[in-house]
Amino acid sequence: MSALTVLILIPNAGDRLERCLKSVQWADDVFCVVDPNTSDGSDEVARKYTAHVVTHEYVNKADQCNWAIPQIETEWTLVLDADEWLSPELTDRIKRVIADTSSADGYRIKRMSYFFGKLIHHCGWDRDYNVRLFRTKKGRYRVQRVHATIDIDGSMGQIDEVMYHDDKRNFEEYFRTFQRFTTWSAQDLYDKGKRASLMDLTLRPVSRFIKMFVLRRGFLDGYHGAVLCGLAAFSVFTKYAKLWNIARLADGGSERPPK
Repeated sequence: MSALTVLILIPNAGDRLERCLKSVQWADDVFCVVDPNTSDGSDEVARKYTAHVVTHEYVNKADQCNWAIPQIETEWTLVLDADEWLSPELTDRIKRVIADTSSADGYRIKRMSYFFGKLIHHCGWDRDYNVRLFRTKKGRYRVQRVHATIDIDGSMGQIDEVMYHDDKRNFEEYFRTFQRFTTWSAQDLYDKGKRASLMDLTLRPVSRFIKMFVLRRGFLDGYHGAVLCGLAAFSVFTKYAKLWNIARLADGGSERPPK
């Protein structure tokens, strides 16, 4: 069987990290990269499970992973967030993939997420596949601030066995990430030459809600689904509102009224 390294980025991970680390103890190496701003003892939790723990300044996920990946010596890499963990079925499937010399160069893995403590089965979250397993020399992250994506130089496969994600548990957690991600997303769009239109500010949020709540049957997730879809629509609005504001200020606009 080919060797595999699990790469985990460590922020303030609370009580989520230990479950992640326990699910990958079978791997040949567990490589934890700690954000130096971590203050809740997550780095010490990581050291209980692996000796391969380093600290490196965090800018965004793509930059952090692209710094770490060239240091990995195993043929395969699996990237996990600190709030994710593998199901036993997924563990078995990954072992079969890396043991097969005819396997693809990268794999999209199905992820099921909890929101406010409930496993979400609709809203489009049931279609959430992420490239996380790849031959180390074949994968690098695309340079962008948010929603980091791995580009694979080679063939792709798909794994339907599930990894789980303990996503936002409350509004405080949600809005801490919300502020950062909407700002980064707006800046990414601005850098690509995108500017916000009235349609972006009005129809896009409504479209997102209808798509998630009606077409993707978010209503079947009850109150959790309604709250999730509403927040997703608000996130779209805020992203484009921030994009509008970035362009406005760049064109000489002011945040203060005239004297």
